[in-house]
Amino acid sequence: MNWGIFLEAFHLLRPWVLVALLPVAWIWWQHRRKDTRAKPDVALIAPHLMEALTVKGDEDRRFRPIDLICLVLCLLVLGASGPTWNRIPEPFAAQTAPLVVVMQITPSMTETDIAPSRLERAKHKVTDLLQLRAGARTSLVAYAGTAHVVVPMTEDPGVMQPYLEGLLPEVMPRDGRDISAAFDLAQSMLEREDIPGGVLFLLDDLPAADKATLESVENIAAMAFLFLRPDTQSLPEVPTSATAFSVTPDNRDITQIEAALASAYARAQLADGTQPWQDRGAIFVWPAVFLLLFWFRRGFAVRWTAIVAFAMLSTPNSASAEGWIDWFLTPDQQGWRAFEAKEYARAADLFEDPYLRGVALYRSGQYEPAAEAMSRLDTAEAAFIEGMAHIKSQSYRDGVRGFERALDIDPDHAGAQQNLPVSRRIVEYVESTREQSDTGEEAGIGADDVVFDNEAARGADTEIAATSEDAPELLSTEQWMNTVDTRTGDFLRQRFLFETAGGSE
Repeated sequence: MNWGIFLEAFHLLRPWVLVALLPVAWIWWQHRRKDTRAKPDVALIAPHLMEALTVKGDEDRRFRPIDLICLVLCLLVLGASGPTWNRIPEPFAAQTAPLVVVMQITPSMTETDIAPSRLERAKHKVTDLLQLRAGARTSLVAYAGTAHVVVPMTEDPGVMQPYLEGLLPEVMPRDGRDISAAFDLAQSMLEREDIPGGVLFLLDDLPAADKATLESVENIAAMAFLFLRPDTQSLPEVPTSATAFSVTPDNRDITQIEAALASAYARAQLADGTQPWQDRGAIFVWPAVFLLLFWFRRGFAVRWTAIVAFAMLSTPNSASAEGWIDWFLTPDQQGWRAFEAKEYARAADLFEDPYLRGVALYRSGQYEPAAEAMSRLDTAEAAFIEGMAHIKSQSYRDGVRGFERALDIDPDHAGAQQNLPVSRRIVEYVESTREQSDTGEEAGIGADDVVFDNEAARGADTEIAATSEDAPELLSTEQWMNTVDTRTGDFLRQRFLFETAGGSE
């Protein structure tokens, strides 16, 4: 936990509940005052009779049942006051901040003073970072004399790996170190994200002139520099808003960078006034339950308080989930714990909230049930997820309808605005392909495999049943890549030259 962010964000959702501490304090003081009253004058009783008539042991006990009662009541009052220090994250959004990885691809990065080389070590670090940020949005930018977007924002680390391996100095069109152009590309990509993100530079040096060009930071929550150089003691100066890291043989550097990005995401969440605060009052339940166990100890029985406390803690929920845990967590709370553990199918079974259940179904790959669940909700976000679920299940026309419904509810919904024209082009492409050829052979696709929507009845619905002898064998991603004659590096070189010459992607 970042204690700086915790202290900055900590507050009570219902501070007025703390007024209940006053009667608790009054009750405790009244009982304690009775215990400390002056004893009656027993001078007329003989000492040996006084010894026999006195009940021993109770006067030496400092901790009394009233102390336990009031402590439990104080914990319950604190829990009811709603302590919080973070907002509820949007479940459909990534759980960490978006990141643009900017790599220097120059001849100096091929030096072998860091085994196997500076560039290869940088690639290894990016791979480790992608594994650590599984599910988070990450993009890759390469720069030398020019800067280029290698991979746009993606949540799939497997997409980036082949392009990462193809990055070599010879694929870059011009020599040099135009880090400002790379920074501009990173900023432009982060401006299109819903939340502020970060930029990670992997390089071997940062001249003072380049440092000055990076001082103006906009829409960036964090900036970090990982220097690939053998001298880890004297690192170049970085912009005041950035943090410098030296490469390490293990993953300490990557872990520190990810922690900095997580803190940046937490700060961005705190600034998002549209998300509600997460009530953390349940953390006071566990110590209260533990203290209640002392009522089984001899001399500590205060029956009416124990009965009331246990009645409050063990009220059964309307829906059972996992037995005894129902005493302490609602089904939605249990579902959220499973969701955070990325057990999305289990979370979908636990959630009672229809929106959260739909999101969990979507994340678990159950797209058709997710679309059905979201279709019953009248919110723009639910309609957007419905559209995405239809697209994932290749029901493109239904996806278009979902995005249109989201824009009808909220015309400014960014996700629906971006995806609606894309999904319409997909539908147009599918139907035009069917119109051009009954089998789709001219477009390089088979009618059996690709054409899922044809409500406009464009073309014929011809199906070709391939025999087992003619059916092509499905290839894995690795096998497919091995059959491609052009290396990734050759593809990147041609693409970068085209972009440098003034073309567009």
